[in-house]
Amino acid sequence: IKDIQFGDEEKIVDGCLYVDPKKLEDLVLEDSRVKSVSFDIARPGESVRIVPVKDVIEPRAKLEGGECFPGLFREDMQEAGSGITYALSGAAVTTTGPIVGFQEGVIDMSGPMTDFTIYSKLCHLVMIIDKQDHIDQHEHEEVVRLAGIKVANYVGKIGFDCKDYVSEHYEWKSIGEKYAEYPDLPKVVYVYNCMSQGLLHDTYFYGRDSKVMVPTMITPLEVMDGALISGNCVSPGSKTTTYMHQNNAVIEELFKVHGKEINFMGIVLNPLMTTLKEKFRDRMLTVREVKMLGADGAIISQEGFGNPDTDLIMNTKKIEAEGIKTVIITDEYAGRDGKSQSLADADPSADAVVTGGNANQVIVLPPMETVYGHLEFVDTIAGGSANNIDAHGNITVEIQAITGATNETGFNYLSAR
Repeated sequence: IKDIQFGDEEKIVDGCLYVDPKKLEDLVLEDSRVKSVSFDIARPGESVRIVPVKDVIEPRAKLEGGECFPGLFREDMQEAGSGITYALSGAAVTTTGPIVGFQEGVIDMSGPMTDFTIYSKLCHLVMIIDKQDHIDQHEHEEVVRLAGIKVANYVGKIGFDCKDYVSEHYEWKSIGEKYAEYPDLPKVVYVYNCMSQGLLHDTYFYGRDSKVMVPTMITPLEVMDGALISGNCVSPGSKTTTYMHQNNAVIEELFKVHGKEINFMGIVLNPLMTTLKEKFRDRMLTVREVKMLGADGAIISQEGFGNPDTDLIMNTKKIEAEGIKTVIITDEYAGRDGKSQSLADADPSADAVVTGGNANQVIVLPPMETVYGHLEFVDTIAGGSANNIDAHGNITVEIQAITGATNETGFNYLSAR
């Protein structure tokens, strides 16, 4: 998708996606908890700012083989990861409106921010949604989350009639078949940490809050079909949006080298919990499942910072102690001068680290001609500060305020080895 336009006929022509805003509005207003909703379009290069960003979702829908985003809107469900999925690459449904939690972000479509986030390169269908007055904060998050997914699935179906597409085929075999397929290649497992802390810091797996889960083996094809969605307002620079789950960069790279350099054995989804007892339980189960998959090596990605640093290092220490080499992907909160301790926990066994950058680094964002959402929240979001807009309209924030700037699945532009 190279452009989005409003129109009465919903279609894709020459890379332009046409959507009917009235149909989208009626769809969202099916939820009586929604007071109002409106839609705008933001394109790369435009002088447009979106704030506060809650989630970004790639429009996807199943032509056959079940449904995308299973477990959200129907009582029954089919395992994701089979059949035919249509993905409108280059497009995004982006949710905003009055702030839910202070850890929501900013996307600029032009200016210096474009060097920091992939989202400046996408065409956004921006949904500005407001809830009924009696809805509390946690239900507000649910209203916005479900509305964004519903619109993304609806828009994804517009692709069914489009004949101009690139087809990609993925296959996922049983553990036994995979183990025997490439016996001479190192077997690699992906430990996929997801935010599961409550307080608007949640991830959903087949519609179930990951706080009530234990570490679970999943397939990458389930992730592509939207079995994992973001429900969190964790620091926008590092949080894994639904778009980033759908297009997980670690999974993409593992598929590229599978059968050539490594044998990609599978994924262990690990919820990042708050108490020490839960962390020990999840470490025990994560390590057990990594070993059951026969891993020689493990890649561990993170979400968030501070408390989750403990899970990251605990798992690294234990997996390394089992003779399995690890690589961790994280970002850093090293202070604006870069001199503070980067992670809240550390260990010598964590000796292979990919960093997504120092989230405390400061950037000045120039004013944009158009704002979708509510600019007044820019001083209260993570990375913002009181009175951070000067007389000329310039905004000073830490890069953690930029949605996706330091993402810990590697879906960003900053890195070091």
